[in-house]
Amino acid sequence: MTEIEIRPLRLVEAEALVELAGQIWRACYPGIIPPAQIEYMLAQRYKPGLVKQLIARGDLWLAALAGTELVGFAHGHPLQDGDCKLDKLYIHPDWQRHGIGGRLIAEVARQAQRHSCNRLLLRVNRHNQWAIDAYLKQGFTVATIYMEDIGGGFMMDDYVMTKELAAS
Repeated sequence: MTEIEIRPLRLVEAEALVELAGQIWRACYPGIIPPAQIEYMLAQRYKPGLVKQLIARGDLWLAALAGTELVGFAHGHPLQDGDCKLDKLYIHPDWQRHGIGGRLIAEVARQAQRHSCNRLLLRVNRHNQWAIDAYLKQGFTVATIYMEDIGGGFMMDDYVMTKELAAS
């Protein structure tokens, strides 16, 4: 198997990240959310300018590369009360189940601890059992249910999951 490099996302990779996000979402979310919601959420959350803005703000963006090919990514940022939100974690379907997600989570956790965070928090669609199982395997637990009207006639129906970070 090709060696995977995990490193900070570069500003010049924002366009590649947006393209990868579209591939992943269109492959993985049908059957979980309607196609129109997939396109709506991609348009809202994955614009090169937005990714660059969040990098400039100081958010953590990690790239997972197989050689020069971007195959996955993670995005996280500190919240209040010692929490860090793992806001995005996506791996191309051809590269899933190779430990890349676990490595990205571990690096987000390491960076969160450097910023004095003691817990990771994420939201995952309640019907995305594959992702839920992956997060449970990584030590997350379901904390609560969170429903949100995101506009466009769409709702997000999520679990909030948390993972305690070891004291450093």
